[in-house]
Amino acid sequence: MPQDAPTPVDFWFDPLCPWAWITSRWILEVEKLRPIEVRWHVMSLAVLNEDKDVPEEHRKGLAEAWKPVRVCIAAEQKYGAEVLGRLYTELGTRRHHEKQKFDREYFEAALTAAGLDPALADAAESTAYDEAVRASHKDGIDRVGQEVGTPVIEVEGSAFFGPVVSPIPRGEAAVKLWDGVVAVASTDGFFELKRTRTRDPIFD
Repeated sequence: MPQDAPTPVDFWFDPLCPWAWITSRWILEVEKLRPIEVRWHVMSLAVLNEDKDVPEEHRKGLAEAWKPVRVCIAAEQKYGAEVLGRLYTELGTRRHHEKQKFDREYFEAALTAAGLDPALADAAESTAYDEAVRASHKDGIDRVGQEVGTPVIEVEGSAFFGPVVSPIPRGEAAVKLWDGVVAVASTDGFFELKRTRTRDPIFD
C-alpha cells in the first residue's frame, strides 16, 4: 500500500440496529478528519440471535431483520460492495430518523435515492440471498467472537465490537474517540471495556 493511501477500515452493519447507525455516522465523521477509507459489509442480528433464547416479541423483530440485509446483499451482488455505504445511509435515514417500516415502499425509495435499481426490493422476501448474508456475517463475527453485536469494525488487523455511543460524536470529538478506540483495540491482550447504558440512541 502506498504511504499516502488511506487506511482501510472494515465496518459490518445491520440496518435494523440504531446503535450501529450512530456508530456508522461517527465513522463517517472520522473519515473526514483522518486518512481512513471505510469499507462496508453486511452482518445480521437475525443470524446472530437465531440460536439464542430471546423474548418472542424480539424474535418477531428479528424475522423482519432479514429483509434489509437481503436487499443490501442483492445490491452488493449486482453493483459491488462500493454501493453499500450509500444504500445504508438511505436505509438508515428512513428507518431511524423517519421511523419507516421495512415494507416494499421503504426499500424502493431507499434504492432509488441511492441510485440503484428499485426492483432489488424483491430481495427482501427472497431466501435466495440468505447464504450470502450468512457468509458476510460470519466473516465479520469470526474476527471478534460470538458475544458481541453490530457493528463490528476492523482496522489494521484489530477487530472490535462498537463503540456504542450516543449521541453521535462530531468533529474533534469524533477523532478523539477514534484515536482512543484504535489504541485500546490494538493493545495485545485487551478484551473489554463496558458500562451500563444510561440513555437511548440519539440520532441528531
